[in-house]
Amino acid sequence: MKTGITGGIGSGKSYVCRLLARRGIEVYDCDSAAKRLMRTSQPLRQQLIDLIGPQAYTSADGQTLNKAAVAQFLLASEENAHSIDAIVHPAVFHDFQESGCQWVESAILYESGLDRLVDKVVVVTAPDDVRIARIVQRDGITPEKARQWIDRQWPQALVRQKADYEIVNDGTTPLDDQIDGLLRFLGREDNI
Repeated sequence: MKTGITGGIGSGKSYVCRLLARRGIEVYDCDSAAKRLMRTSQPLRQQLIDLIGPQAYTSADGQTLNKAAVAQFLLASEENAHSIDAIVHPAVFHDFQESGCQWVESAILYESGLDRLVDKVVVVTAPDDVRIARIVQRDGITPEKARQWIDRQWPQALVRQKADYEIVNDGTTPLDDQIDGLLRFLGREDNI
């Protein structure tokens, strides 16, 4: 059974995935895979350069992604965001399917269509003020910019409604008990 883990930016889904890894569960990280593929896949790099321009990469070898230029392009319009997604998502989906992993983490599991490749979906949630504080601290950006990133994703309530299981990562609710409950729900008692 394949399980997807999702949650908006700043929800702490990566932290939950690290807790799962401590229990012997390998989780495919779509963000890391996308960054790796944008660096190592020549066809993917060329498609991004064709879309964004030569400023998409900063180094002479064309392997260092210019995050600022890509983010500026992505946030400029929904059409731009969809154009980048149409390049990156298929490459990540293929890489996940080839990985042999049974668990996958993606902030945009539903938006990207990755939910079609999993049997169950777990959503990690947190209050917006907690999410914004986490993003600001982690990325060194303004609360307004953090809100822009949150607003680009589906509303947390909608994702919660579609998911099969919820883990609340608000900084006070114990996570280990919730993960135990998740593993029982999935029939994975051997990882408790």
